[in-house]
Amino acid sequence: MPLKPISPSLALAVSAATAAPLGSAAPGTLAPDDTVAYTVLLSGNEAGVEQRWVGPDHNLHYHFEFHDRGRGPALDEQVSLDAAGIPVLIQSTGHDYLKNPVEERFTLAHGTASWKNSAEAGSAPAASGAFYVTMDGVPEEQALLVRALLLAPGHRLPLLPAGEASLDSLGALTVSAGAASRTVVQYAVSGLGLTPSPIWLDQDGEFFAVGNSWLMVIRRGWEPNLGALLKAQTTTDSLRTSRLAASLARRPDRAVVFRNGDLFDAHTGRVSPRTTVVVQGRRISGVGPEGTVPVPRGAEVIDATGKTLMPGMWDMHVHLDDDAGLLNLAAGITTVRDLGNDIEESVKRQARFADGSLLGPRLVLAGIIDGPGPYAGPTKVLVATEDSARAAVRRYAALGYVQIKVYSSVRPELVPAIIEEAHARGLRVSGHVPAFMTAEQVVTLGYDEIQHANFLFLNFWADSVPDTRTPARFTAVAEQAASLDLSSPPVRRFIALLREHHTVVDPTVNIFESMFTARKGTIRPGYVAVAERVPPTVRRGFLTGGLPVPEGKEQRYHDSFAAMLRLVKLLYDARVRLEAGTDDFPGFAYQRELELYARAGIPPAQVLRIATLGAARVMKMDRELGSIASGKLADLLVVDGHPARRISDIRRVTLGRKDGMLYDPAALYRAVGVQPCCTAERDPASLRGPDSTVSARKSR
Repeated sequence: MPLKPISPSLALAVSAATAAPLGSAAPGTLAPDDTVAYTVLLSGNEAGVEQRWVGPDHNLHYHFEFHDRGRGPALDEQVSLDAAGIPVLIQSTGHDYLKNPVEERFTLAHGTASWKNSAEAGSAPAASGAFYVTMDGVPEEQALLVRALLLAPGHRLPLLPAGEASLDSLGALTVSAGAASRTVVQYAVSGLGLTPSPIWLDQDGEFFAVGNSWLMVIRRGWEPNLGALLKAQTTTDSLRTSRLAASLARRPDRAVVFRNGDLFDAHTGRVSPRTTVVVQGRRISGVGPEGTVPVPRGAEVIDATGKTLMPGMWDMHVHLDDDAGLLNLAAGITTVRDLGNDIEESVKRQARFADGSLLGPRLVLAGIIDGPGPYAGPTKVLVATEDSARAAVRRYAALGYVQIKVYSSVRPELVPAIIEEAHARGLRVSGHVPAFMTAEQVVTLGYDEIQHANFLFLNFWADSVPDTRTPARFTAVAEQAASLDLSSPPVRRFIALLREHHTVVDPTVNIFESMFTARKGTIRPGYVAVAERVPPTVRRGFLTGGLPVPEGKEQRYHDSFAAMLRLVKLLYDARVRLEAGTDDFPGFAYQRELELYARAGIPPAQVLRIATLGAARVMKMDRELGSIASGKLADLLVVDGHPARRISDIRRVTLGRKDGMLYDPAALYRAVGVQPCCTAERDPASLRGPDSTVSARKSR
């Protein structure tokens, strides 16, 4: 999985995975005896270290690194604070998660703040107490911010280069390690991302832990308390998200009628103008031309004149947290498939989405399986024998999972057993192509689908790139895809094999656009359309660039991404089924994924079919979802535009309905500090209540 797009100040802005543990000594550093050490846990497995000490210069010194499948940052940083705990000097060197070099410096002197890093440089008169947020920094910087906020009036501080942070205290917890015990306090910092960021300080005000179930940095020796910290975080955050759900969506107690809209028919790909859709409860009870469909007396009526009515969309490749549900709904995504996450958390999240206590789409669960080793993926389900592999499949099936995702470190000899066990229980099988295997082999063995278009290219370089566990699965494609002859007999035979086996492809081209073409200091191409809508600290995260580009290969990386889009179009033309998945920023990345399919040459109406009915058919849920038809579940959208002609209009969803719940995307976005997409977005009449009621006679 790629970087998670959260606050750029935190090294937590990466996807989690397992990795080999590091020792307590950081390479290249001479840590004194009073060094305080922290363990970096990825999916509960030790992956790295943070160290802190006070140097002879009386500055705070830090070393931070972790390893994630050949990726991961390594940073050395020093910080000098004033009497109010505000940094007046920050210097950071090393490399970031994707191994790009880091050299960042911030100074505050004589009322002027100055900063320079690989993506930006600037200066400004410093407001009183302004706290600089680094582009690439150590996790403990957030603890410095908490302590400064505790001293600040109203627990609020301006941020540099832009923004404002505020602080809430969420309660204390007693933790223990052997005979020792300690009181730790949970704080939530607002202003670093779209939602509050939890962090723990101990009874002495020292940094104790920060993170979540994917990635946690915790005081060394206190790792067994991870579960208690996560449980406390979940409890407090559930109160926040439940309040949001209660205030931002409602379930009408009467029929709802969408009148006079242009209906996108996902079966035919055509648009039927001036159509009425009647919804009663959770289901559609009538669809037809305006004036031909009986409207129940007392119905709530929504005028959709000039707008498109379409089915809710499906993101077929996500790794959710609770807050991602709101962003998906706001983007018109009413169903998602989670392709790898904490097992128990996902089951609970699925139930909360279903009962409406947490805002989010329908959740379809796929369970990830990997093998142990230095490049193991983001899961605790690591199998090394056939018995353990089959047991893992059975466990997922018993929990209601409908699909298995095979990851890169699974031993090739275990793949047939996983496929057999899963298919025997009616589960789909998909995933990465494991190391030392080819896409052709896994398709022949019975994969139902393949995640990520890079593995399709790697199929032709098995001799030169046999190990797909490492970042070579990205860099080799970036350097070589442009030279692959897509019209050659081997490529044509491979595409024919995919079609013959009815193998679905989940390209996730949006992440490769970022990896191959994004450069530090410029907004990532996929986020140009939304950069001015998000808070400034989030917007800075769009400046972090992609893969390091070897000298002289800039154009080659761009050409390789263009080749990836050409392959997507070849698959479409050959009737290989495509599905739309993101593996990146919730909602916004999905909109970009659809735009890239259209850029590849797929007609916009067919892109919408892939996003709706096509996805429902892949998951064998098309009898209930995927199109607007009488008797089906009423997951539908109102779009202020015509995405079947201009795919980018999909960014203009003005009303959504999912499982009987009505919601306003503009209100959802505002709740997390994101501006709605256009001035035309206002609270729709459907959320105003009784004044939108009409009699059946007036409605016809």
